[in-house]
Amino acid sequence: MADERFFVSGALGCIGAWVVRNLVRDGIPTTVFDLGSDPHRLRLIMSDDELARVRFVVGDIADLDALQAALADSQASHIVHLAGLQLPFCKADPPLGAKVNVLGTVHVFEAAKRLGLRQIAYASTAAVYGFSEEYPEGLLGHDAPLKPHSHYGVYKQANEGTAHVYYRDDGIRSVGLRPYVVYGPGRDQGMTSSPTKAMLAAAQGQPFHIPFGGRFDLQFADDVARAFIRAARTPFDGAEVFNLRGSVVRIAELVAAIEAAQPAAKGLISFDDKPLGFPEEMDNTPLIEALGELPYTSLQAGVDQTITTFKTALADKRLSV
Repeated sequence: MADERFFVSGALGCIGAWVVRNLVRDGIPTTVFDLGSDPHRLRLIMSDDELARVRFVVGDIADLDALQAALADSQASHIVHLAGLQLPFCKADPPLGAKVNVLGTVHVFEAAKRLGLRQIAYASTAAVYGFSEEYPEGLLGHDAPLKPHSHYGVYKQANEGTAHVYYRDDGIRSVGLRPYVVYGPGRDQGMTSSPTKAMLAAAQGQPFHIPFGGRFDLQFADDVARAFIRAARTPFDGAEVFNLRGSVVRIAELVAAIEAAQPAAKGLISFDDKPLGFPEEMDNTPLIEALGELPYTSLQAGVDQTITTFKTALADKRLSV
């Protein structure tokens, strides 16, 4: 670890913020490359002293020259590529979504190739899969057929293909991870951000309606971030994409966990019966075989930590009601 330097794209997002927090607390020099300049998600989970140890570079992932210059200047040994627009934004503006998600990922691989970096960890998504009725019941393997039904899922599928071609043609190794429903401090946008928003509402003593139900896989943001860091650090010969797995629960179990963490919120959180429609359980066995056992935070512990963080941030004005 002594010679490690990390370059993190999209670090102002939820998973990126947790990646940066973990790296800084491990004493790893970290360069953040992001088009945005507001570190409010980082401030939610990091102290000012920790933030001061991060090197911020404002830049557009769609600008290859700027990206390559920042990557070279960082002297990075590891890359975690998380920059991208989420599903609702890709739906609202497909050309921009393709520019950021697809072209941006090509640029990361190309910059790494030009600078002699040989491995990348990057974010794909469970949205590369189709609807649950399109697959047999049971655990969904990471090699199941990809059947995306959104621009976002199609763009991420293209990125998985990009990674394979850069490995075949140029020897750039990569590990892609497919998060599903990520929750925790900093998860404030995207189609599946409602569980986290419900936890914030509970911390505020406000009602909230989760617009879906059913059974699905909830993944704590800190666990997801640690998996990306492990994927960047672990030598891997190939270009593979793996499923992540957290706590597979019904929406009523999530609400019960919120009420256990914040008893005053009992009766304030409601939900729809309509499920998300995607496969409920992802098989992460191949990921563990490739990277080793990964950190896992139980649902109750993750909800407790999230609500505690929100209450502290509301009290000291880092979050407003």
